Amino acid sequence: MAEDAVPTGDGPRGPLHGLLVADFSRILAGPYATMLLADMGAEVVKVESPQGDDTRTWLPPVRGDVSTYYLAINRNKRSLALDLKNETDAALGRELAARADIVIENFKPGGLTRFGLDYGSVSAANPGVVYASISGFGSGAGAALPGYDLMVQAISGLMSLTGDPDGPPYRAGISVFDVMSGLHATIGILAALHHRQATGAGQHLEVNLLSTALSGLVNHSSAYVAGGTVPFRMGNAHPSLFPYEPMPVADGELIIIAGNDGQFANLCKVLGVPELPDDPRFTRNQDRTANREALRPLLVERLAMRSKKELFHELLDAGVPCAPINTIDEGVAFAAELGLDPVVTVGEGEHAVPSVRHPISFSTTPARYELPPPQIDEHGEQLRAWLAAPAR
Repeated sequence: MAEDAVPTGDGPRGPLHGLLVADFSRILAGPYATMLLADMGAEVVKVESPQGDDTRTWLPPVRGDVSTYYLAINRNKRSLALDLKNETDAALGRELAARADIVIENFKPGGLTRFGLDYGSVSAANPGVVYASISGFGSGAGAALPGYDLMVQAISGLMSLTGDPDGPPYRAGISVFDVMSGLHATIGILAALHHRQATGAGQHLEVNLLSTALSGLVNHSSAYVAGGTVPFRMGNAHPSLFPYEPMPVADGELIIIAGNDGQFANLCKVLGVPELPDDPRFTRNQDRTANREALRPLLVERLAMRSKKELFHELLDAGVPCAPINTIDEGVAFAAELGLDPVVTVGEGEHAVPSVRHPISFSTTPARYELPPPQIDEHGEQLRAWLAAPAR
């Protein structure tokens, strides 16, 4: 295990303490997955080319001269720079994989075979390894396609759902399928570790962005697969609920949600139109959805008399979900007001980096925030010495 040569610190031991992750991934999906594993206590060795992870150069914005994109997904890792085209370095990569509990990579399918780092080669030396591969379109007919999130947003149909009905399709504001694929990879790794604990056997798991996308489109992909309906762009509207969108108020817009008949009745009481639910056009959710164009102006007329702040508190008190449309800084500030402590400091002293808190709270084995995102090959000397020594 890596802890023979890589100190784990004096802090609480996370639920994955003692597991070694050989991380041959780069950019987003893989590094996000390995950061989650590292936060939960696994020791992650980030293997980079001598030029470093691509996201190191994705700037602005920056903190100092370091890309904040890179900083977002690489804490709690140790960096080892290897040129896999160099046999000496490739041998170190194979040794790391042979000692690892988990290997994760997002090369094009088959791209690691020539270095002896494919699943077949690694598992021959390390039968218990959990080996996770992330690609854009799988290892079959789509193996040669580059795996960029924007491509998948387009190909999957997500962009056809995003934007105004009479406007162009839009991408989501984040690389949503990269992040979701990282989460799916993490779930798969934890499931495979459970299987290994029961049987002693490792396995190869594959995650691809397109399958992630079709799963993540949930009700929209189901509308076609189960119902034969092809969804279309509706702006901020919901195909099955109304209201469930931004609504104009006196000083801007407020997200207002009536997810059931009771919430709609409460909304109408707050707005001073308690009779609306008795109108057969608006009594049930399916009625309101079918007659949204008749209902909308009746609500807008009343909403225009009230401010965002006033309505936000009054609607929430009445049990009606609603929300202001915040900027990122306002979102972070709101989470802080709720006591969620969204910002943590990773590392100490001049190298400390503010970071977004791990999303899971553990009552006994909390996430750790020990190592700031590493510089290229920051831990190379230490790790090379450990890999050159006989494994224990």
